[in-house]
This record gives sequence, structure tokens and C-alpha cells, in this order.
Amino acid sequence: MVRTQVQLTEKQFDTIRRVASREGVSMAEVIRRALDRVTESELMPDRDELKRRAIAAIGAGHADKTDLSSKHDDYLAEAYSE
Repeated sequence: MVRTQVQLTEKQFDTIRRVASREGVSMAEVIRRALDRVTESELMPDRDELKRRAIAAIGAGHADKTDLSSKHDDYLAEAYSE
């Protein structure tokens, strides 16, 4: 691990200390977990990329049924009854 120093507001310090006490871990561990959540979310594709992927997936599947859009409930009920 790399040692570093950060400055916190009083409120941040108190909150981290309470969370650490409640969870039975060090304040450093609470901060590491919070940083992991932030950095993992930064790696997630943004909304526009997710939308692009969803649009690209449209029509990727194939069904033998030509009336699937109008009778999907019937087909679903049939599949669950089997």
C-alpha cells in the first residue's frame, strides 16, 4: 500500500469516524472503500454509451414467430406453463 495524506472537513472526519466505528474497521478502510466506489463508477460507460449499446442490440435476436410483438403475453404464458 501507498501511504498518503489528505485533509478532511470536520464533518467528513466525524462521518468517517462514525462509519468506521459502526463497521468495526479503520478510518483508512472506510476511505479506501469510498474511493473504490467512486473509481469503479468512473469506469462504467456513461449514459450515451449505454444508450448506443442498447440501440445496437435492437434486432440482434431472431424469433421464428412473426406475431411476437402482438402476442408476447400468450407466448410468455405458454412458456411458463411448460
